[in-house]
Amino acid sequence: MARILGYIAASLDGFIVDDKGSLDWLFKYDDMDLGEHDYRVFIKRIRTVVMGRATYDWIAAESSPWAYGEQRTIVVTSRPIDAPKGALETRSDIDALIKDLRELDDGDVWMLGGGRLQMAFMERGALDELEIYVIPEMLGGGERLFPPTGFRASPQLLSAGEISKGCVRLHYRFA
Repeated sequence: MARILGYIAASLDGFIVDDKGSLDWLFKYDDMDLGEHDYRVFIKRIRTVVMGRATYDWIAAESSPWAYGEQRTIVVTSRPIDAPKGALETRSDIDALIKDLRELDDGDVWMLGGGRLQMAFMERGALDELEIYVIPEMLGGGERLFPPTGFRASPQLLSAGEISKGCVRLHYRFA
């Protein structure tokens, strides 16, 4: 059975993008030494990437090549994607998607991007682990890590520690 994982960075005040929709604040930390927790290590164990439509649209608007050619990619959306940037599937029924993902046995699933889709999975008990990289930046506004939905949980802390440049990695498991 595949594990469904979150791997995301957030500012110290809890935002994932600034009030202009930009990640520029995060890019200045690209040279951090994350060691065994580095994205390039993480992505090697991922077989399926799941993202919401807003995340897909942001990635598709970038001039860089499609980064997920090695993984099955699923975009959760109810709207068609006319000219996909890369090979991908679209799904609109989250419950059916979770059931299908749970039946996978060829590697882990990454919930890429914003907290709305991750929250939808958490609310359904379908996010197994979450790594949050807290970046020492105060953005003062933007898109929150997780939207306030009333969802409550007490995940188990697996590890916590300073990584580089004042960044802290928090790793949780959901029961």
